[in-house]
Amino acid sequence: MKKFLLLSLTLILSITAVFAGGQKEDSNVIVIASDATWPPMEFLNEDKEIIGFDVDMLEAAAKAGGFEIKIVNTAWDGIFAGLANGNYDAVCSSVTITEERKASMDFSVPYINAGQVLIVSQDLSGKSTLADMAGMSLGAQIGTTGAIAISDAGNIELKTYDELGLAIEDLANGNIDGVVADSPIAADYVLGNDTYKSKLKIVGEPFTDEFYGVAVKKGNSEVLDKLNAGLKAVIESGERDELVNKWLR
Repeated sequence: MKKFLLLSLTLILSITAVFAGGQKEDSNVIVIASDATWPPMEFLNEDKEIIGFDVDMLEAAAKAGGFEIKIVNTAWDGIFAGLANGNYDAVCSSVTITEERKASMDFSVPYINAGQVLIVSQDLSGKSTLADMAGMSLGAQIGTTGAIAISDAGNIELKTYDELGLAIEDLANGNIDGVVADSPIAADYVLGNDTYKSKLKIVGEPFTDEFYGVAVKKGNSEVLDKLNAGLKAVIESGERDELVNKWLR
């Protein structure tokens, strides 16, 4: 009986060692959760593969930082709870860095400003800022930071809509002079929609600060340091700007 118990214990320890060895081999793989429902940042293509700006950015950061990534499609509802529980190492899903979130999780360096941008007709030239649109009419979804920015400008006629798509349609039909929206959403309408991409364009740079970052579990400096090293290299090399032009311009 004692011999059997000893043999069983030895077998269990051997199995444990195998799994421990496997985990050690995979220690350079960062598992990242993403809710792939928000083009052009992260979404599924026809083959059900996760693609988008965030995906390309992560892959570039992994290559530059010398680590590997595995992206898992995860519903937004509960995505941060899963991070806190250790179900994955990080969350990259168009996550805005806020003081409230920083209290319960750590963030990488900001990798993009996803603030408000200006959408105008392809035919309009010489306009790239709100100041340039003085005396003209701009649309935005009601209650958004875009609508607030237009209102604060003071010398622009604001027209609000229940849905951003209605504002985009009005712009395409020539009923207003421009639309203000979050840069990723603007890119989805202007670049990803066959109806509008030949009629509309995004001009200028974001004029509000709404920075995205990769979230990691509070105190997980090992993962955070790897992500930061990779992201900084991609940003400094100019590769991030190339991805902006690919997905968001």
